[in-house]
Amino acid sequence: MTRFVDAATLKAWLHDGEEIALFDVREHGQYGQSHLFYGITLPYSRLELDAPRLAPRKGVRLVVYDEDGASAAPLAARRLAAIGYSNVQVLQGGTAGWQAAGFALFAGVNVPSKTFGELAEQVYHTPRVSATELAAMIERKDDVVVLDGRPFSEFRKMNIPTAISCPNGELALRIRDLVPSESTHIVINCAGRTRSIIGAQTLINLGVRNPVSALENGTQGWYLADLKLEHGGTRRYPESAQPAGTADMRAAAQALGQRFGVPVVDAQTVRGWAGDKQRTLFLCDVRSPEEFAQGSLPGAQHTPGGQLIQATDQYVGVRKARLVLFDTDGMRALTVASWLRQLGHDASVLGQGLASGLALPAAAPVALPALPATSAQALMDGLADGSICAVDLRPSMQFRQKHIAGTRWSIRPRLTQALAGEHRPVVLIADEPAVAACAAVDLQALGLKPSLLEGGLDGWRAAGLPLQASENIPADSDCIDYLFFVHDRHDGNKEAARQYLAWEVNLIGQLDAQELKAYQLPEAAAAHTHA
Repeated sequence: MTRFVDAATLKAWLHDGEEIALFDVREHGQYGQSHLFYGITLPYSRLELDAPRLAPRKGVRLVVYDEDGASAAPLAARRLAAIGYSNVQVLQGGTAGWQAAGFALFAGVNVPSKTFGELAEQVYHTPRVSATELAAMIERKDDVVVLDGRPFSEFRKMNIPTAISCPNGELALRIRDLVPSESTHIVINCAGRTRSIIGAQTLINLGVRNPVSALENGTQGWYLADLKLEHGGTRRYPESAQPAGTADMRAAAQALGQRFGVPVVDAQTVRGWAGDKQRTLFLCDVRSPEEFAQGSLPGAQHTPGGQLIQATDQYVGVRKARLVLFDTDGMRALTVASWLRQLGHDASVLGQGLASGLALPAAAPVALPALPATSAQALMDGLADGSICAVDLRPSMQFRQKHIAGTRWSIRPRLTQALAGEHRPVVLIADEPAVAACAAVDLQALGLKPSLLEGGLDGWRAAGLPLQASENIPADSDCIDYLFFVHDRHDGNKEAARQYLAWEVNLIGQLDAQELKAYQLPEAAAAHTHA
């Protein structure tokens, strides 16, 4: 039986200091248009895949919502209960009910982290330079180094000329390899604002003596100033086994951890926390992707440090959970944890890091149906004679670009309605077979026995079979998985870039007193004195 909670009660729960997981179970595009401040995106199409990672403790107080309390949320609540979650409730009236109760809704993604960046700039008075000022420095060949605080994959899409990729989480470890002289002006940039601000303030908080600035509005500000960006950049920090200046930076990171009250805990303590049935624990490896790929602690998830600050809600789905961070150097985890504490999270650092010997049990994946395979030839024949119904579950924009003629696009929350009354064999097309397996749970409840296109669209191509495009199919209104809000701000649309930056700057004004109080930034005067 579905249990409901009203908006006023949920609001109280969000600020009572106890753990809560609040999941928006609509698809990503719907979420990005309008959601609760603490709402974390857990699309129904991926529910069984991401729920165990975002909410590993099955007894956690868990609330799901959609737009009206009667669409995807009841489906998700029943499915979460079926896979073992014991305390699931649905927000009565969904986002509409929340707004009707007088509470704000927010557009965009990673809203708590992006709001935090704006607050940090105000509190710390983080220095900044405009795009035109930085362009003049580069033109004059001033002693300036531009460091891009985003992951390397984002850096490759577009970068400031001369910039070097150094994700913010790596700054404490790599800065002296990249900038040996203390007289060099360091400018940190990202695509917009948050990581520019946090990256620059990280170096300032660490006591780096260099002049340090954030590039105002990042690559978008550069583009809006009619300056040219580079694409496909390859400059990145050196993979030094022994980076320069580690002793000084380790001491700085330790001082930073003490300043913000970051506990350093041993493996035995963390093992005890893992056995606590009343609290949720996230073990977070903040090192680089390359290091993580070489091996990590059992039970850890990869949470690259800069992204853990920028997009905490992509890794941590339980508010007021315990977060334990680790590295190999004693610098990165402390630095990242200092920011997470200010974000309001219960963040600690694992002493000895990777060498601690800690091993936690990994979350067991949810059992999903094993789907039989249908060959490309069999699908082609079945489409030709109308004996097969084929449904493409890939992202809507990928369907528009290339799909198999005669197939239809759909997505899990709409699938049972789309296939009601269907008696033909159903073949699912997916890049991720697990996404098709999630959808198959609902189709099997209809009495259907779906199969999966063998090899997906790659298998179809490999068989030499044709594909087609459709510019407006599915229609924009059906593309509930695609966030139009931000999609073209990097693709030549200056108005979209201006609107996005205005949205980011204006986030603070939308918060109520309880949401503002949840952050743990230092008092403005004290922060400025330390800086």
